[in-house]
Amino acid sequence: MYQGELVMDRPAIDQVRILVVEDSEDQAGLLRRYFEKAGCDVTVVESAEDAISAYALQHHDLAVIDLQLPGMDGWQLATKLKSERPACAIAITSVLDASDFPIADAALPKPFTAAQVRQVLVSTVPRWVAS
Repeated sequence: MYQGELVMDRPAIDQVRILVVEDSEDQAGLLRRYFEKAGCDVTVVESAEDAISAYALQHHDLAVIDLQLPGMDGWQLATKLKSERPACAIAITSVLDASDFPIADAALPKPFTAAQVRQVLVSTVPRWVAS
């Protein structure tokens, strides 16, 4: 490996990796619990800038992005992530009306339930069903 080279850390074949981008500690904790109960490996970050660093270093199957983030907002992050990591599914979460969400693979309007989180997994990460 060359100095400065980024290496994408690949998950075990059966481990689904989730990137949660949420600045509310309560909402982030709830998402973490729901995804971990579903057997996923979860990375939680509080800003779009931290999300960019996280996905540069590690492969994620799904990014759950809150729209109202400090600094770079969720709309900008979703666009950037989709262009740089097209294989990563994107789910948008927000208190805003779902009709205002940017185009994404799934929507997770707040407040959400564990069943809705599992449905997002079913619809965006087909291999999760087998795990």
